[in-house]
Amino acid sequence: MGSSAQSILETEVRELVRRRGIDPVAEPEVVGRLVDEVVGEYRDRSITSALPPMGDVVAATRAVLDAVAGFGPLQPLLDDPSIEEIWINEPGRVFIARRGRSELTTLILTAEQVAELVERMLRTSGRRIDLSTPFVDSTLPDVI
Repeated sequence: MGSSAQSILETEVRELVRRRGIDPVAEPEVVGRLVDEVVGEYRDRSITSALPPMGDVVAATRAVLDAVAGFGPLQPLLDDPSIEEIWINEPGRVFIARRGRSELTTLILTAEQVAELVERMLRTSGRRIDLSTPFVDSTLPDVI
């Protein structure tokens, strides 16, 4: 990660999650309170230090929460009830289905983000992706 406010916040929250033994999937509300706490402390520290500016506090808080307890850049798509399906053909080609029609999104991921997202999504499904099974379809646990 770089040295943007968001990356600093995300690193700090992930460290606290590890230290406190919080399971972000099982305890998203605890992570939410932790993110609010870290964002508040960052705002206070940024007044008297050379920390990068945070910008929109609400957007930064949401992005950090999505990264730690959600599915990062895919979370807004997952939260949109009009989206029926999401698939990633490659990092720069993320598609959605809405009302039965496919659309190419403007979302561009890195290969590292795709690998992390796939690992996080498959963790609860019991499925895997590797050289012997290079493609995978999976439904997230809370999605019917």
